[in-house]
Amino acid sequence: MKPGLKKLSYGQQSQIIGLQSQALILILRYTALSLALTNCDDREPPSRFINLDHRFQTMSSDSQIALFIDGANLYATAKALGFDIDYRCLLKEFQSRGVLLRAYYYTAVIEDQEYTSIRPLIDWLDYNGYTVVTKATKEFIDASGRRKVKGNMDIELAVDAMEFAEHVDEIVLFSGDGDFRSLVEAVQRRGVRVTVVSTISSQPPMIADELRRQADVFTDLIELRPLIARELPTGSADLARPTFSVHRGAETKIISSP
Repeated sequence: MKPGLKKLSYGQQSQIIGLQSQALILILRYTALSLALTNCDDREPPSRFINLDHRFQTMSSDSQIALFIDGANLYATAKALGFDIDYRCLLKEFQSRGVLLRAYYYTAVIEDQEYTSIRPLIDWLDYNGYTVVTKATKEFIDASGRRKVKGNMDIELAVDAMEFAEHVDEIVLFSGDGDFRSLVEAVQRRGVRVTVVSTISSQPPMIADELRRQADVFTDLIELRPLIARELPTGSADLARPTFSVHRGAETKIISSP
């Protein structure tokens, strides 16, 4: 023992140890409080995001993107909001957000007709940067004896999205169909960020709640309107443009050319 120092009793040693423990607890509590008050944007991303090449953070200008457009669903959503889609502007907008690898457009067509009014739209998209996927509609008679036309492209879209997932950082899905929730979840498990574009601004909303909850990002189509809209025609020059019908179920809807 050093000169001048008195050996502490067992009780004194226990008291000192107790004080040290209390001080350590106070330090830990202060550290936890400081972390809780830190701005979320200043925190480091979880390690699982780092291992995924930061795909769940804000997309940078070199992020690789693919668009998957449910043609009939997007058409119905835009009409509910009172405008037409300018597909040239839509393509340009997402090219400005990153490296746009592919833009898929899915629609059903009636092949047994000599002329289908959606064909000019399909041809325009084919020649202007889109990959158009079509499938012949099927006719059937319902229980009441009425003729129905069915055209569903969900399977084709889902297969393409799963195959393409390993090549992109982000997938943008233009649809509000709740059947795509499982697809979005499966793509997310592969480390791909999923943005869903539809709307909750219409009555009723055009997007299923379960799909909106599953998406990493939900973008209301009305927010894109200033960037991709071609307003409904008002002049004679606009009225002269051809129109195309979009068939969904037993309905036939009219859409103006791009």
